[in-house]
Amino acid sequence: MQVKTPGGHGRLRGWKASAVTLAATALLAAGCGGLSGSGQPQATGGSLAASGINLSGQTITVGGKDFDEQLFLCKAQVQALQSVGATVNDRCGIQGSAATRAALTSGQIDMYWSYTGTGWITDLKQTQVIKDPMQQYQATAALDKQQNNIVWTNPTPFNNTYAIATTKAFAQQNNIKTTSDWANFINSGNPNATLCVEPEFAGRDDGLPNLLRTYGVNKPYTSPPAVTTLDTGVVYQATANGNPCKFGEVFTTDGRIPGLNLVALPDDKNFFPIYNASNTIRGDVAARAPGVVQVSNEIAKRLDYNTMLGLNGQISSQGQDPAQVAKTWLQQQGLIGQS
Repeated sequence: MQVKTPGGHGRLRGWKASAVTLAATALLAAGCGGLSGSGQPQATGGSLAASGINLSGQTITVGGKDFDEQLFLCKAQVQALQSVGATVNDRCGIQGSAATRAALTSGQIDMYWSYTGTGWITDLKQTQVIKDPMQQYQATAALDKQQNNIVWTNPTPFNNTYAIATTKAFAQQNNIKTTSDWANFINSGNPNATLCVEPEFAGRDDGLPNLLRTYGVNKPYTSPPAVTTLDTGVVYQATANGNPCKFGEVFTTDGRIPGLNLVALPDDKNFFPIYNASNTIRGDVAARAPGVVQVSNEIAKRLDYNTMLGLNGQISSQGQDPAQVAKTWLQQQGLIGQS
């Protein structure tokens, strides 16, 4: 069973460890994600195999979360590992960050693509703010290896963090170019300063309350009609429609931003954490099959912001299958074969 929801990181907090582990166990026991190659041929060799990476005899379980970007990353990882000879169990589509992380740390999956901000803040419970992307990655990777024997592969160039968005037309009409401009628009008392957010964003530390404080919003702005709480996937369309909100909380690499003619306002005060993607791998798996790290690094370095935005758009805006999008992209990159 694959559950697909359009939307963001699933950066959930506050779950009790026992409940999370049980949730992950239930999901995996139910077979969420299906075994590799279900209805599709195994990926064939390309440049990854030609480079000498050989994982023949290795059986690897690849997990991933259940939103579009994660489904792409998971399916790409599955096919890339198949191309170098691995037998791959596909567990893409696990619901929620907490359940996916619990599946990794309990050994029910061997790897999944996570984000440096999620690892640092949510998984490792760190409160220190690190604004430099490489320092954020290095600190997260070092601490997770020390505490949990989890290996973080090289990070992607893209950073899928939060942003405030509006339509291009509304931004132009009101000369709104940055998040500071948005805050000033709220402070001006304009009745069109309406915002849609997902429930989690309304209360989390790196969400709305501290965002407003950082940007100097000096009037009440946390409840209807100024702020409306919606499911993640609904926020984009509601913002594009301008009803019930002119602004919306979005994720910066979501393909619906260009698809709906939205613009993500630059975070000019650098409030939001950094969320570069990295494949997180159990240390024992990386030790016995170091080729999995090489494969992940080859995928990661090719995923800059515009590339990830376009790939996400193929899935979320055009309705294409994540596995097929991943296959086509891997073939275009020469990483796997054409057959």
